[in-house]
Amino acid sequence: MPELPEVEVTRRSFADAIAGATVLHARLGKPLRWPLGLAVESLVGGRVGSASRRGKYLWLPVSRPAAEGGLLLHLGMSGSLAFAAQAAAPGAHDHFDLLTDRGLLRLTDPRRFGAVVWSQGLDADPAAKLLTGLGLEPFDPRFDGAYLHQRLAGRRVAVKLALLAGDIVVGAGNIYACEALFLAGIDPRLPAARLSRPRAEKLAQAVRGVLTRALDAGGTTLRDFRDAHGVAGSFQMQAQVYGREGQPCRVCATPVRRIVQGQRSSFFCPTCQKR
Repeated sequence: MPELPEVEVTRRSFADAIAGATVLHARLGKPLRWPLGLAVESLVGGRVGSASRRGKYLWLPVSRPAAEGGLLLHLGMSGSLAFAAQAAAPGAHDHFDLLTDRGLLRLTDPRRFGAVVWSQGLDADPAAKLLTGLGLEPFDPRFDGAYLHQRLAGRRVAVKLALLAGDIVVGAGNIYACEALFLAGIDPRLPAARLSRPRAEKLAQAVRGVLTRALDAGGTTLRDFRDAHGVAGSFQMQAQVYGREGQPCRVCATPVRRIVQGQRSSFFCPTCQKR
């Protein structure tokens, strides 16, 4: 599933190119997770604004002749966006096209768990409803050890699961949560409420550090992630524990362990990471 770094890398790869473009044609293929919310042809003539991101959602403002608003996009489990000056005829898994005078933005999603939804604004439904409950962005100055410690207080779940919930901080998906916990020296099984304030500070810094490196590496490509120009990410080559079950820890040489938490694989070093 594309996580925050992959979504942000995707945004950066097409945002400047499409900003200011005029919509010439729009096409909706097979139904996605939620209905578009307007007649697709009514997007024609709209002017595209500056794409932004909130969590794993992308917001593409479109000023239409009839009304202001925008498209809220989610890549789901297997979706990707491509942007090109020219594109081939849509294939079986190409479910949304936005043709502009600067190029074609296309959503491809084999499993159709992604979404393209029209909303009058981020503070209006359905966008507001979908974004309600999201935690802080990891690079928000408010995301620090004090905030993390306070939000984890009273939670009985393991700290790894608390990070994945998304209501404390967005972007710490499975790969990046595993890597951040390793960097902070914290066992993923530690009850969230038992994380001390100093260790919470280390974890907050580790989350930011791991996500920064992932962005610099163009995200993670385990199967088929590509940015809007078809470029794969390389963060997987830097992984300290994720996907390395049985291999020696890069720090202490202890074999990396894998367990299942909340139906997700957790990888950790039983020596370097403490409860």
